Amino acid sequence: MIQQYPSQLLEKAVQAFSKLPGIGRKTALRLVLYQLRQDPEDVQSFVEAVGKLRQEVHYCRRCHNISDAGLCPICADTRRDSSTICVVENIQDVMAVENTQQYTGLYHVLGGVISPMDGIGPADLEIDSLVRRVEEEDIQEVILALSSTMEGDTTNFYIFRKLAAYDVKLSVIARGIPVGDELEYADEVTLGRSILNRTPFEGK
Repeated sequence: MIQQYPSQLLEKAVQAFSKLPGIGRKTALRLVLYQLRQDPEDVQSFVEAVGKLRQEVHYCRRCHNISDAGLCPICADTRRDSSTICVVENIQDVMAVENTQQYTGLYHVLGGVISPMDGIGPADLEIDSLVRRVEEEDIQEVILALSSTMEGDTTNFYIFRKLAAYDVKLSVIARGIPVGDELEYADEVTLGRSILNRTPFEGK
């Protein structure tokens, strides 16, 4: 039975919060009631921050990471190793790898993994732009740092086939990450060791 709220405004706010991933109606109600207890200025600041994020956020034209400008801070940093690209599924994975402080190269965010069950094919991901980077930039190594799931392995193999004709080293992070786990949830030590102990991708 759907809970009846004493205010339509409250109900609309709960519905809006409950659309967020992992947020049910009970949690949404707690969040809304929390906002009602805050100073109006703080609530307005929260609303403006979310609105500005949606309207003004950019995606790096090089690696597709979130950025405030055309190039993200990582791609714009001349101290990074521009000959190495770490391929990840999403922006959370970039932050997870960065938190290990074990990797100094660049990234490429695919925006997902190949998943026919979810209607996601290679054309829906940033794979062609990865191939273009290998063609146009002086890339020596591509590290496949996708989650150790069936979809991640399928995507790894597809990228392997797409890059087979290029003179570039292809490696995969070591299986310190349990099979089936998402990369963003791995602890920093395990993930850092997986990056350092990466192995050649065999395409099998």
